[in-house]
Amino acid sequence: MTEPNPQAQDELTFTNAPNILTLIRITFVPLVVGLLFIGEPNWDAIAAVAFGIASITDFFDGYLARRHQQVTIYGKLMDPLADKFLVVSSVIMLQHLGRIHPVVVMLLVCRELGITGLRALASAEGVVIAASEGAKWKTATQMIAIPFIMAGDAWLGLPLYPIGIGLLYLSLALSLWSAKDYVVGFFKGLQLARKERNLQRRHAREARRLARAARLAAKAGDLSKKT
Repeated sequence: MTEPNPQAQDELTFTNAPNILTLIRITFVPLVVGLLFIGEPNWDAIAAVAFGIASITDFFDGYLARRHQQVTIYGKLMDPLADKFLVVSSVIMLQHLGRIHPVVVMLLVCRELGITGLRALASAEGVVIAASEGAKWKTATQMIAIPFIMAGDAWLGLPLYPIGIGLLYLSLALSLWSAKDYVVGFFKGLQLARKERNLQRRHAREARRLARAARLAAKAGDLSKKT
């Protein structure tokens, strides 16, 4: 028998390390956007570094939550929202600065809205859709592409902007491809969940029928004894 982890917390706990890291990531959103608004190369580079630091917190908050069994309701809500706030705000700002084509931004934002709505619907139906490998690679390429585009200028001979744009288009392709995985996973999970519910209902009806038959048999036995 496994002993409970003393570090595990109630799901309604708010002040733990993973949630604090998530809040820090959210606070980086206006910082990154504000630095980009200045419109100077040095500040763009600082914005890229700030985005990179915020991206790293995404890894550590998930790792700590799983490692120390500190997965909470707040974390489940805030963690994906923090990622979307950071990425969507950044790509919109980069589009405003003329560094990303508007169509790319529209596709990325619409994909995120669609998958968020799909996962919310799945949760209401009791279906859990795990992140696919394509989605994980999408996130990784985005987290590298966006700061490269922010930095813009070459660094140590590396053409950061062209590399960033190439990675962004790769992340867009992975985004659209992984969206298919979410849709397929949703309908498969929905079918399984409904089959499970129907099976439970049949079992419940059968149990009620047997209980009713047992009560009738008991009453018939009582009557036969009296007569």
